[in-house]
Amino acid sequence: MPSDRPLDQRVAIVTGASSGIGSACAVALGAAGARVVVNYHGSEDGAQDTVAEVEARGGEAFEHKADVSDEVQVDAMFAEAVRRYERVDILVNNAGIQKDASVLDMEVSDWDAVMNIDLRGSFLCARAAARHFCGRETHWTGAAGNIIFMTSVHERIPWAGHANYAAAKAGTAMLMKSCAQEFGHERIRVNAVAPGAIKTAINQEVWESEEGRRDMLSKIPYGRIGEPEDVAKAVVWLASDDSDYVHGHTLIIDGGMTLHPHFREGG
Repeated sequence: MPSDRPLDQRVAIVTGASSGIGSACAVALGAAGARVVVNYHGSEDGAQDTVAEVEARGGEAFEHKADVSDEVQVDAMFAEAVRRYERVDILVNNAGIQKDASVLDMEVSDWDAVMNIDLRGSFLCARAAARHFCGRETHWTGAAGNIIFMTSVHERIPWAGHANYAAAKAGTAMLMKSCAQEFGHERIRVNAVAPGAIKTAINQEVWESEEGRRDMLSKIPYGRIGEPEDVAKAVVWLASDDSDYVHGHTLIIDGGMTLHPHFREGG
């Protein structure tokens, strides 16, 4: 019988875990047995709420403030995780932001801000994790380390008005594949999760309004908007030995959005 705590003895860092998908991933990883480093940058209260939820479900966690686009802060976060828990086994590269505008109106600062967090931050954290994982032994038969990138359906679907975000996510998808190609021989597994429309604070104005919800549902063949827990369950599976032969893959969690439902009747 599969264990209900498949990540016992493991340590996970989840970036951007003070709310939304990141928080749900941290809570789910903790419930699966992992000790969790809850990374945040802006909301200490949100990070503390995430830690409290992990602990309420019998897990262990602490919050750590770090800007994932800052090399020194990323390295310090990994060092603190090792100081507290002696190791790191799982990285969930979740931190991301949006700064929306048309290409014609987009400020260079908004382009750079998204690239710095969503793409540069993913690189810095993945590099730190891989340096930690390389050449080490484990107490289990699976991977020596596990890196999970958070991309988006917009790694595949162009998004007018959000070109910086879509470009960063597409870049993250190729970063994931390159890391998988480079690190596989070290028994480091690397994958990505690509959420579709998920109920989080970033899109709350849309799914809370009747018109916005109806428009969003028209893009989802399965007929419901996703919850952060839908993504978190996939992340736990990818972090566990149950997915040990899955490597270099993007798991799309979108209710069928990438099926282009407007073509259902022949386009």
